[in-house]
Amino acid sequence: MKDHSAPPSDQQRLALLRRWAKPLPAPDSAEFAALFDRYADARVVLIGEASHGTAEFYQTRAAITRHLIARHGFTIVAVEADWPDAAQIDRQVRQQQPPSWQQQAFQRFPSWMWRNREVAGFCAWLSDYNASLPAERRVEFRGLDVYSLGASISAVLDYLERTDAQAAQAARQRYGCLLPWQDAPALYGRNVLHGQQSCEDAVVEQLRTLLEQRLERLGRDGEAFFDATRNAHVVQAAEQYYRIMYHGSTPSWNLRDQHMFDTLHSLLEHRGPQARAVVWAHNSHIGNASATEMGWAGQFNIGELCRNAWGREAVLIGMGTDRGEVAAADNWDEPMRIKQVRPSRHDSWEQVFLQTGLPASLTDWRDDDREDLRAALREPLLERAIGVIYRPESERQSHYFEAVLAEQFDAWIWLAETHAVTPLDSSQPCAGEEDTYPFGE
Repeated sequence: MKDHSAPPSDQQRLALLRRWAKPLPAPDSAEFAALFDRYADARVVLIGEASHGTAEFYQTRAAITRHLIARHGFTIVAVEADWPDAAQIDRQVRQQQPPSWQQQAFQRFPSWMWRNREVAGFCAWLSDYNASLPAERRVEFRGLDVYSLGASISAVLDYLERTDAQAAQAARQRYGCLLPWQDAPALYGRNVLHGQQSCEDAVVEQLRTLLEQRLERLGRDGEAFFDATRNAHVVQAAEQYYRIMYHGSTPSWNLRDQHMFDTLHSLLEHRGPQARAVVWAHNSHIGNASATEMGWAGQFNIGELCRNAWGREAVLIGMGTDRGEVAAADNWDEPMRIKQVRPSRHDSWEQVFLQTGLPASLTDWRDDDREDLRAALREPLLERAIGVIYRPESERQSHYFEAVLAEQFDAWIWLAETHAVTPLDSSQPCAGEEDTYPFGE
């Protein structure tokens, strides 16, 4: 029977939030860690962020992740980053190699999103944590994203040249169709739109050929072969992404998040039945899209796919802030700037949490005894999303969307005032592939 009771008033909602919101202690404290024991039994914990350039978001999810790894045995950290770049971090933290990624990886715009001190600090901790573990128990650091067309082609060819010269020659011929576009893949999509022959059949054939050798090669050089096949999957997805991106934002967004989910699923399967993962991505990717303006327009995301696949074993945690600073650009491929984040709008979820008076809190509404709280969070309100670009002068149009918080997330981390991440160096971000512009977070 449909519930026709009146929704809670603003004052009732505020009272419920003050009852259930837990003040967040310092991230490095035992009290902070204990608050996240409630997620110990999850298969996947997805931790969002309201912007890509906020230090406290990185620090908070790193602290949660450290606890889930050290105390509860999580085995994979999967992030909204390209597979080959994240692989350089993975080699540091699992194979105990020097951290060359700090100079070599994440060179394309927006370099500050991963090449920052906050990420470097977590990677140093993870490398130290793994050092005392046997190789098969070390925690992985993996990238889920779809944009590394050129780097992934190179990785597949490098693997085959080391292991099978004949197969490498065949792969080079198949990928030859894409090689002219590997540094400007958006131009490939534009040309296909205007009638040029697509490379779809060639990249699909290359992936199929690799997968046919799975049993033989996994037994012989499992990790290297797994890496090569995931890069071949990236090439296939990237070719399709750039080919359809000019057909609109919804098809390209859905393809990207489907690829991220498929990669996460593959990581869990490869690691085995006891594998569990923490995912780092923007709120717009990890919150259930079906409860947002995005989903109402036909988009889905990795959070929704995880919820459909694993139910309550997938925990979706969002993060938000009211004001402060953020590292962001004015436009695509322009230099990073430290920008002031405007105080949140009066009709936003951020404003609701600001009114609790808590500077930092965790509010969780998964338990059966919190139906009143869930009901109070079922009103559609605005939610802010800052990607790598921040345009405060058009903030309502550029950075807010409607969301039903109770259905979008399982919990919300509130940090009233935040600050920008610190890049590892002061160099200007490198121009390069058009990547997510204009469709992604």
